[in-house]
Amino acid sequence: GATQKPRKVPPHSGEDSLTCPLPPGWQSYTSPQGHRYYVNTFTNGKSHSPELGLGSPSNILCVFLTANGYHTPGTHMHQMESGHTSLRKTSGEPQVGFGEHSRRSINCVTFPHPDTMPEQQLLKPGEWSYCDYFWADKKDPQGNNTVSGFEILLQKQIKGKQMQKEMAEFVRERIKIEEEYAKNLSKLSQNSLAAQEEGTLGEAWAQLKKSLADEAEVHLKFSSKLQCEVEKPLLNFRENFKKDMKKYDHHIADLRKQLASRYAAVEKARKALTERQKDLEMKTQQLEIKLSNKTEEEIKKARRKSTQAGDDLMRCVDLYNQAQSKWFEEMVTTSLELERLEVERVEMIRQHLCQYTQLRHETDMFNQSTIEPVDQLLRKVEPAKDRELWVQEHKTGDIRPVDMEI
Repeated sequence: GATQKPRKVPPHSGEDSLTCPLPPGWQSYTSPQGHRYYVNTFTNGKSHSPELGLGSPSNILCVFLTANGYHTPGTHMHQMESGHTSLRKTSGEPQVGFGEHSRRSINCVTFPHPDTMPEQQLLKPGEWSYCDYFWADKKDPQGNNTVSGFEILLQKQIKGKQMQKEMAEFVRERIKIEEEYAKNLSKLSQNSLAAQEEGTLGEAWAQLKKSLADEAEVHLKFSSKLQCEVEKPLLNFRENFKKDMKKYDHHIADLRKQLASRYAAVEKARKALTERQKDLEMKTQQLEIKLSNKTEEEIKKARRKSTQAGDDLMRCVDLYNQAQSKWFEEMVTTSLELERLEVERVEMIRQHLCQYTQLRHETDMFNQSTIEPVDQLLRKVEPAKDRELWVQEHKTGDIRPVDMEI
């Protein structure tokens, strides 16, 4: 409570004894791993130092104390901001790692260590969504550089656009074949071969030749519809696609750059804190062997600087975590947008390829209709009738000769 008197922190075994008064409301605890940390009983806020007076339990950084000042065992940070909880939270309460291996940083992004990671709930379970599977960077095939997960998603989009363009080129080739075919059919229909056939067979043959011209017309219509209803939509889909992809690329890359610079600031602040700790430790040892009567004043100064360095580290970590939260959110929203665009692309292509097959069915159907009159006339071919017609036209007289009489 508020009336609690300052308590003295007993030294760790084997360390030099040093009394360090605690402000009201702060209590000292030891973790199961033997690390010391402090809790403000007013707020339940944990801190690396009671002097910092950290009040908010939602903003936690564990920096462990030795008897002579701060001890920071690597990158142990976890921050949750009210607006980001739904995205950042994994399961249960925030995990605050004790020990050297609860967090690890890869290319300036902080991940939980696989050995200590609680079970993580996917953002879109069961959907294999882009937003759940592209957080880490990947080595490029040559193994020299790394490619971000987001870059891989962008490359898929750009490849998809290229595939769509190539499909349009394929349809263009199909159109050329149809046009050439139609031209050749039309030319053949005007051929004069066997034009002198007569009778019912002659009519059937003439209709067969005419059917080629009708068929040519069908194929021209097919090629024209292919151009309007398949090729052009494939070519024109997403006019500003490259511009949009560049915009996404720059935006996410800028956020990663900011993350890297803030990570560097954390490392610098951590180094500065270590130096202040060493300085405080050295001055404390000088006090113990009574080297100077000024040392006590210097210790107070060194402790202030050590506390200041701790504050700086906290601020740098806080800024880093804000940058990581921003990057996290933009990664989720942008990758979901890329996912939507990819679904849209596949659906659009499917729809236009269905249009292609529909047009092909219609072409076959119309082609059959061009053949139908030929079939009808072929069924009417009668050698007897042809003979009759030919005879009537070419007869030279139907009076038969007889034997001459003496």
